[in-house]
Amino acid sequence: MISRSVAVAVLAALAGGSAVAADAPKGKKPSLALRVTPRFSFSPVSVLFTAELTGGDDIEDFYCPEVIWEWDDGGKSVQEGDCAPFEAGKTKIERRFTANHTYDRAALYVAKVSLRRTEKTFATQTVQVTVRPGAGDRTDGDPN
Repeated sequence: MISRSVAVAVLAALAGGSAVAADAPKGKKPSLALRVTPRFSFSPVSVLFTAELTGGDDIEDFYCPEVIWEWDDGGKSVQEGDCAPFEAGKTKIERRFTANHTYDRAALYVAKVSLRRTEKTFATQTVQVTVRPGAGDRTDGDPN
């Protein structure tokens, strides 16, 4: 018995075209790391978030993602990609994404970043930010 991918290739060749098996690997998936600076501070504080893809292949499935930042304070930011068309073997995927966010109130926040392409999330990561009451912050209680 022949495999499905061989059968697809044979049928495509008979039809005068070429084919890639539907179950062909799409490439190695990169991993996502999320860093925050500062991780601990007093309110109000402006925080820099850096999300970075490491490893994986430069393939179209990971190219020009929509970046969704969820701040855990009721806020959310979305960065949509505006990229040139992908060219296999020539185009490099973007691997670093940054955003700033200000926390006005003391609390323990768990911020989240998600990378999506064609309505599918391919990477998600979270990071904890501790904000203590600063001058003028009337937050009640300890953030822990």
